[in-house]
Amino acid sequence: MGIGDFIKKQFIDVLQWNEDGDGVLAWRYPMQDFEIQYGAKLTVRESQMAVFVNEGKVADVFGPGLHTLNTNTLPVLTYLQNWDKLFESPFKSDVYFFSTRLQLGRKWGTPQPVTVRDEDFGMVRLRAFGMYSYKLADPKKFFTEISGTRDTYSVDDLEMQLRNLVVSTMSSTLGNSAAPFLDMAANLGVMSDAVKTAMTPVFERYGVAIDNFAVESISLPEELQKALDTRISMGMVGNMAAYTQYQTANAIPLAAQNEGGLAGIGASLGAGLTMGQVMTEAMRAAQAGTPAAAPAAAPAVDTPEARLGKLKSLLDGGLITQADYDAAKADVIKQITGG
Repeated sequence: MGIGDFIKKQFIDVLQWNEDGDGVLAWRYPMQDFEIQYGAKLTVRESQMAVFVNEGKVADVFGPGLHTLNTNTLPVLTYLQNWDKLFESPFKSDVYFFSTRLQLGRKWGTPQPVTVRDEDFGMVRLRAFGMYSYKLADPKKFFTEISGTRDTYSVDDLEMQLRNLVVSTMSSTLGNSAAPFLDMAANLGVMSDAVKTAMTPVFERYGVAIDNFAVESISLPEELQKALDTRISMGMVGNMAAYTQYQTANAIPLAAQNEGGLAGIGASLGAGLTMGQVMTEAMRAAQAGTPAAAPAAAPAVDTPEARLGKLKSLLDGGLITQADYDAAKADVIKQITGG
């Protein structure tokens, strides 16, 4: 080291950190030979804290303000006290700056469905998603437990660790929840508070304080959601017999356009009505807790006379018009006479 470099290094240093952007949690001030000058000025801005490390140990933590580093505050030796070491101080020091700003909009989600007991469905598999925010509250803990001596430590470096903690806690909360799946949407706020309370001491271990936690949605896997949609659809149908008649009435105009006309729907109509009666009786029996009665044998519908009878019933019930009935009757008569 030349005398010029030595003299230059004796000028009072100004240690400060201007954050260039988002995403950096910890930053080590770059110093020549890791040595801090006697009387150096340490500027810590609002939303920052600084950790002074001397001889490999955390000597002090500084909050916002202007601090002078001297023997009144820290046991730092100057080069002038180490002439016998050829101006190379054996006491190596570092200053690490930490951002204490809120880290907003951090996403979390359960990568795999969590199997839980449910009051309505027995056992179901649930997935949950949401957002959370946090900030550094104890830089000394964070330095010793997480960031260490790296030049920089970013939000992305911490993200995986925090996300795993969130998912683990959320899975336990879902597993212990007594609320059925259909009621969870109304209890997202209560569940969010429960998860936040459970995660607070876990985050504190690493010097991190959780600020907000939100469960945005709880859902079923796709295949289970389809099954639930089917069940909901069946419940919305209501009167199965009336629904069957409605479907039959809608099918008649389409059948008239096909080969064979309306005369060809007799057999399928009888089977459809019988099936509707069976499903209706089964639903009534399930609600009453009694076995369903065996359905009556369906009348023979494979003759022209039976087809005319079914068409007359549809006409009397208002399910087809007189013109549709006359056209279908003419087709049946042609089949009987061979004309």
